Amino acid sequence: MQSIVRLADYRPSDYLIDRVELDVRLHPTETRITATLAFRPNPAGEPGAPLVLDGDELTLLAIALDGQPTGPGAIDVTPRSLTLHQPPQRPFVLEVATQVNPSANTKLMGLYRSNGVYCTQCEADGFRRITYFLDRPDVMAVYTTRIEAERAEAPVLLGNGNPVEQGAVGLTRHYAVWHDPHPKPAYLFALVGGHLGRIGSRFATMEGRDVEIAVYVEPGKEDRADFALDAVARSMAWDERTFGRAYDLDVFNVVAVSDFNMGAMENKGLNIFNDKYVLASPDTATDADYANIEAIIAHEYFHNWSGNRVTCRDWFQLCLKEGLTVFRDQEFSSDERSRPVHRIAEVRTLRARQFPEDAGPLAHPVRPQAYREINNFYTATVYEKGAEIVRMLRTLLGPDTFRRGMDRYFSICDGTAATVEDFLAAFAAESGRDLTAFSRWYAQAGTPTVAVTGAHDPAAQTYILTFRQSLPRVATEATAGAAVEPLVIPVALGLVGQGGESVAAASERVRDGVFVLDKPEDAIVFTGVAAPPVPSLFRGFSAPVKVEHALTRDERLTLLAHDADAFNRWQAAQSLAMEVLVGRARAGAPLADEAGPEGAGLTGALATFLDAEALADPAFAALVLALPGEQEVAQTIAGEVDPDAIWRARQTLRRQLGRDLGSRLLSLRDALAEPSGAPFSPDAASAGRRALRNAALDLVAAADPETGTALALAQIEAATTMTDRLAALATLSLVPGEARDGALARFGEAYRHEPLVLDKWFALQAMIPEPGTLERVRGLMRHPAFSLGNPNRVRSLVASFSLNNPTQFHRPDGAGYDLTAEVVLALDGKNPQVAARLLTAFNTWRMVEGGRRRKAEEALSRVAGTPGLSPDVSDIAGRSLAPVK
Repeated sequence: MQSIVRLADYRPSDYLIDRVELDVRLHPTETRITATLAFRPNPAGEPGAPLVLDGDELTLLAIALDGQPTGPGAIDVTPRSLTLHQPPQRPFVLEVATQVNPSANTKLMGLYRSNGVYCTQCEADGFRRITYFLDRPDVMAVYTTRIEAERAEAPVLLGNGNPVEQGAVGLTRHYAVWHDPHPKPAYLFALVGGHLGRIGSRFATMEGRDVEIAVYVEPGKEDRADFALDAVARSMAWDERTFGRAYDLDVFNVVAVSDFNMGAMENKGLNIFNDKYVLASPDTATDADYANIEAIIAHEYFHNWSGNRVTCRDWFQLCLKEGLTVFRDQEFSSDERSRPVHRIAEVRTLRARQFPEDAGPLAHPVRPQAYREINNFYTATVYEKGAEIVRMLRTLLGPDTFRRGMDRYFSICDGTAATVEDFLAAFAAESGRDLTAFSRWYAQAGTPTVAVTGAHDPAAQTYILTFRQSLPRVATEATAGAAVEPLVIPVALGLVGQGGESVAAASERVRDGVFVLDKPEDAIVFTGVAAPPVPSLFRGFSAPVKVEHALTRDERLTLLAHDADAFNRWQAAQSLAMEVLVGRARAGAPLADEAGPEGAGLTGALATFLDAEALADPAFAALVLALPGEQEVAQTIAGEVDPDAIWRARQTLRRQLGRDLGSRLLSLRDALAEPSGAPFSPDAASAGRRALRNAALDLVAAADPETGTALALAQIEAATTMTDRLAALATLSLVPGEARDGALARFGEAYRHEPLVLDKWFALQAMIPEPGTLERVRGLMRHPAFSLGNPNRVRSLVASFSLNNPTQFHRPDGAGYDLTAEVVLALDGKNPQVAARLLTAFNTWRMVEGGRRRKAEEALSRVAGTPGLSPDVSDIAGRSLAPVK
């Protein structure tokens, strides 16, 4: 098993690298890389220590020290490391020549080929698959890269930084030289070579720099990159306005490739993207695709400061760049779109992905204390929960002090590899506050629960809110036995009168609408409260916690109708629905046409809401209509979960909503229909109208499949956008019969040459909650467009089944577990990262009822016991099976 790496064992590198000069001669199977590395001993390191360079599947061709061959016994070399036993204790130059095979690199780490295009992925430890190196983020150097290739094979040659020189080499080859003047760690290195189409524009920074920005895509798809290019320019302008951060090179390039393990990579000046987050047209991309492209373009660009100019000292500090940058991209999207709607979307993602992670065997702190395989820590905890910590910091300090703290952090840490302590120190200095207790958010795993009770004293006209926080003891290899300490939790709140009015009550413990809970138990007293109010707590989801607050149904209805906070209005609707769903699921209730009086109460409230507000804010209305997902219901039940019972409960409530709201929903569809010939726009308002119209279709079909099928077929025929076409197909996918089968077949045929659209087609079918879906998935794995070698295809089909189809993944016979384990093992030798991420589908296995639990454990044990597992898969399997402590 892979050895444990611990934060407590960190020590600086014994040697530093000031300058890296790379000569990369591209060839499909025999690429030669000559690295000239300028070393010097690190004053903070161990004097006279051997120099140990990282490698991975490398072939050494030559090595020279200060221009001379190394003597006998001077080095030890394997494909995984190169050791210079007695390095000079002065500055010296090591020249290392290696050879790699990009075409055979199915791991998609290091240098590989994607549809004939040479590209790289070096985070976290891919650079060692290119040359022997000190492959750690605290070793930062200035890079100059010369790239050479056959002109016919790779007419476009791109690298980090600014272009310096280009020219011919003989009759058929050419070269380009790129120089990045900003020191960076090896994980930010990148190069691209191939046939690529280009679109570009220019951006003038606030410092007067004229920047050439460009997006490179598969030739013939240049028109699908316009939105991405525009998003780059808008991201640049927003970062200047909001954080005062200007771009620092003469060019900024984005390249889209079809084979990519992640969403995108922020390599300095040369961002490489999964093409699904670049390419968009009304006929091939949904509104969600456009929003994701905008957000991920922004995320990678914002890394230029939060990740590149200031990087992380070690991989334990990953949240320092990722959590902070997610916060920044979320703020960008909120400003570009609807802030309340986007906030709700953020929380839905957090609850669907991170809360289950925090509750399962893969739980870990935002800053882990130990890991076996760092690639397994690119998680929702690091990204989404990490962003919530930054947001809480802003809530505690206020926007002005927070901005000063960000400015101080960027200024002091520019050009360095920083830590969480460095980050918090900047805010402590600007605010004068001790943030030691706040820093526990980075160290303690698990989702906190805050229990709240309220008491009104009519004689004294006071209202007391009492808060109790608790945190589950989450045992990991590094934290087992550690004490659980209280967290600093900002509670944004207000009081609402029984008639819906805002209650102007005073409390000395509440400042700017925020109470800070920093003890296990605390209470606040409001004065001047004549009648019992309805508390509106954690407005805007001010902290990533679970709230236990026994509001009555009428009090929740008051919040839904009148709360000034949009998030808590949505939350009130969710809580009303969750009460119905959990009650029916726990009782194992059968599928029915209505959910009883509780369901009727919900539909009545939603009817009033729709009549008053649906057309004013369709995007918000669509979210209010959306029921909690099956995974969220399972998290609320928390143990002995029956996924089939949850599905029946949810389907029953969907039927009742569709039946009771049917006429309103049909009227909304008519009112929101786009005029014939109207131009397409992916803006938030247009997307919101489409979202509500399609939400209405979904509920109508749940109650009346015949009417829903007719409407869906007509919508597919008339649709001018992929959003409407796919939404109608999704509705049909839940209605068994010839209409569904025919629509799916026609869609697959129409888009057979569009891989990203076929991904949507694969995913829809993988998520059908029917017993026949498993065989459907197996059949689609034989489809000519499917390949285990392409991460997007695997995610769209197999991961959609395993992660987004609870009833079929958790089949009582264990066949869903077996399919997932089978694919994990088939993938592990080719692409361990994708295999390991697929295996995380088992994270919730301990929550399900006993029969399923035994089947899941058997499948996991089969994976764990397979000889020759990669460290990636071995780590996930081992942690998933670890005994509960």
